[in-house]
Amino acid sequence: MIVAHLSLTDFRNYAHAEVELAAGPNVFVGRNGQGKTNLVESLGYLSTLGSHRVSTDQALIRSGAEAAIVRARLEHGDRDVLIELQLNRTGANRAQVNRVATKPRELPRYIATVLFAPEDLVLVRGEPSARRRFIDQLLIQTAPRFAGVIADYERVLKQRNSLLKSARGVRNPELSTLELWDDRLVQLGSEIIDARADLTERLAPEVAAAYARIAGPEHRAELGNALSILSDAVDDDATDPASTRLDRPALAEAFRAALVRLRRAELERGLTLAGPHRDDLVLMLNGLPARGYASHGESWSFALSLRLASAAVLRHESAVGDPVIILDDVFAELDEARRAQLAAAVGDYEQVLVTAAVESDVPAEFTGRMVHIEAGRVLG
Repeated sequence: MIVAHLSLTDFRNYAHAEVELAAGPNVFVGRNGQGKTNLVESLGYLSTLGSHRVSTDQALIRSGAEAAIVRARLEHGDRDVLIELQLNRTGANRAQVNRVATKPRELPRYIATVLFAPEDLVLVRGEPSARRRFIDQLLIQTAPRFAGVIADYERVLKQRNSLLKSARGVRNPELSTLELWDDRLVQLGSEIIDARADLTERLAPEVAAAYARIAGPEHRAELGNALSILSDAVDDDATDPASTRLDRPALAEAFRAALVRLRRAELERGLTLAGPHRDDLVLMLNGLPARGYASHGESWSFALSLRLASAAVLRHESAVGDPVIILDDVFAELDEARRAQLAAAVGDYEQVLVTAAVESDVPAEFTGRMVHIEAGRVLG
């Protein structure tokens, strides 16, 4: 699959933009702050329903506009698909496929991307929320129906937290309504935890292989899942990887037991203290937590390995074939050896989009269609 044409209206700093793209490498060049990343961010959003830079849609809509529109024409073999997403400042977002209205959560069925960016370092060194977002966005790309499951879980979580807040300080709170929300929380949460664990098992060997290619076979990169429903901690996200994989019924049982165990603490804090929103994807390097022990170079290598592994999984599992590889200003962050390793690892994907402040940062392997960007304008 390739993106043949990208059209933006009131997205970030673009009042309007039309960009023709080709198979193979496409390079966007321009000084920092001109809008290169905004172009590729729009494609990343279509495939994951999220931005790699911000957690809400509001920042994606151009100042003074009420909505932003991202439209992409995709080519998959001899088939063309036109997908469109309208991000609204107020009200629900809207989507179309071939001019027919659909739910936004359906768009990842038609486009897959893997985006490498300087912000990826947070996957290794940052808080658990970054790793949760990473695994959930990949989950949505491999199984698009989980966009709905995760959205439903977040709605239930919000309602349950509201009930817990309203019960704070009440001597004998009525908990029957809370127990109804518990049932739905456990059902959805157990499904998410199980799907994350399954995806982690498929991702782990790809991460190990990618890290060995980058850093050498003597280094061992591993993944694990830390589950808050199995933790006794109440103040922080889970940090210790589970020693065994639980099936869905066992997950549901453990989740319910955690809610019972934590009921008093939750009422005191007005907050749900266990569930996939408090879990972590644990990254281990040579038997130690990468977050606390990896050097800057090792952290970069691990971050690159996570993205390379994602691309490999999508290549094997996505219904649209190869994901579009997006390299957003990453070569300026890498030394010569890692530049060469990354270029070699993604060079055979069907389409690669590269952004760079200066052409000299781009390896010779990605010489191809060149697009210059200046102040929210595509100069060609």
